[in-house]
Amino acid sequence: MSDPLGLIGGASRGVQGLPGQVAGRAGVNQPGQDGGAFKNALLQSIEQVNQLEQEATAAQEDLVTGQRADVENVILATQKADQAFRALLAVRNKVQAAYDEMKQVRI
Repeated sequence: MSDPLGLIGGASRGVQGLPGQVAGRAGVNQPGQDGGAFKNALLQSIEQVNQLEQEATAAQEDLVTGQRADVENVILATQKADQAFRALLAVRNKVQAAYDEMKQVRI
């Protein structure tokens, strides 16, 4: 199974330290680092979801026109695209909820 959003392996990348040392949060921007990392990751995820949806649409069109006979792979491509879209939608909903909560904070 592939990870179209890169969320599964992202937590374990770059977490190396001395034995007995507690690893910090991998992939989290510290102050002063590149602030566009989240934006770039989000844009890359959107592009990957779009690619999966285009592949699923092409597979469905090929099945309908008779250029393809493997129904299982068409269903699999459609399900992959659907799951990737649902995961991206969940991220969007969490970001929206965090933004709404930040708007409620009084300074």
